[in-house]
Amino acid sequence: MKLIILDRDGVINQDSDDYIKSAQEWIPIPGSAEAITRLNHAGYTVAVATNQSGLARNFFSVSDLNAMHDKMQKTVLKAGGKIEGIFYCPHGPNDGCDCRKPSPGLLLQIAERFSANLQDVYFVGDSLSDINAAKNAGAHPILVRTGKGRSTENKISSDDKIPVYDNLYSFVNQFLSNAG
Repeated sequence: MKLIILDRDGVINQDSDDYIKSAQEWIPIPGSAEAITRLNHAGYTVAVATNQSGLARNFFSVSDLNAMHDKMQKTVLKAGGKIEGIFYCPHGPNDGCDCRKPSPGLLLQIAERFSANLQDVYFVGDSLSDINAAKNAGAHPILVRTGKGRSTENKISSDDKIPVYDNLYSFVNQFLSNAG
């Protein structure tokens, strides 16, 4: 199976330090839905792994989260693509779970669900927790400069050799041209 895992906030949609708390606040980054569609058309299954500690902090409800994800799915569907699975951690940073990135739990759940070997999977994110979750799970980390990506880029060592792209669309363009 050809699988790509994406972070949500800052990769697919605009991020906010005040959290994305409603479907109205969920605003796609230009080109992200089209990038997912291009991956689908190239035979890739796309899944999302996202920390949603706003649930634990009571900033929004599961119903609100479902509405955000419904809007995301409809946005991608309108572009001709599909997200096959959305996996989220509802816990706060001090809850000690194994699913909150940088722990590998969400990525391991996705690998199990899709019977995928994470050594063959790219995980696209915009934060150190995304990069470290990919490393901890044995996946290939990719950093985009959208969301928190620009500040994250300044925190990673060039020794890490983490590929960096302006946004999801530019990653997908390069990835698919190299894959062909």
